[in-house]
Amino acid sequence: MIYVVEDDKSIRELVAYALGSAGYETESYTSSAEFFAALAPQKARLVLLDIMLPGEDGLAILRRLRETPETAGIPVMIMSALGTELDKVRGLDLGADDYIAKPFGIMEFLARVRALLRRGEPREMITVRGVTLYPAARRVESSGQDVQLTAKEFNLLEYLMRRAGTVIKREELLEAVWGYSGGEETRTVDVHIRSLRLKLGEEGGAVIRTVRGVGYMAEEA
Repeated sequence: MIYVVEDDKSIRELVAYALGSAGYETESYTSSAEFFAALAPQKARLVLLDIMLPGEDGLAILRRLRETPETAGIPVMIMSALGTELDKVRGLDLGADDYIAKPFGIMEFLARVRALLRRGEPREMITVRGVTLYPAARRVESSGQDVQLTAKEFNLLEYLMRRAGTVIKREELLEAVWGYSGGEETRTVDVHIRSLRLKLGEEGGAVIRTVRGVGYMAEEA
């Protein structure tokens, strides 16, 4: 879970949309009070923090996070319109892991998010042939290269890889990933499998095998 603390609605919605499109779950807050009331240290993978907030500002929030043992290790990226070198040094000296000045490009922003998540990435990974999936960080590598997946594509691939070697029916995938019951709309599964194969590349895409008339499986060898 990525927590976004930002009082500007347009920036908050843009950041949440960009992260959601990249497959990350987010929760957004406009103030320190809302944020700390909802913060669950065991769920927090990253905090994205504006400085100029109503009431307690972002730097004060950062101090509280770093002074509390349960939250001291959570990665924090400051997102601020205060973009001078002095502002950045101050934020980093207080314990921020990264600092990005507004306005920022979405591609650079997402790259920095991925870098911070990798630093604290747990050891759990699932590897099937040349494809490696990191469940907590929602990151996928194929042949050593990062692959950008939508949320549904990631969930579909994870479901298959956790059951590698087992044939999974389309109906089961539809219910597990999309929450649909019954056999309707199985074409949705086929479309997402096609997209997954393209994104994983020739070698990585071969991990997903079609079992004609039944469904799909992640093939171990």
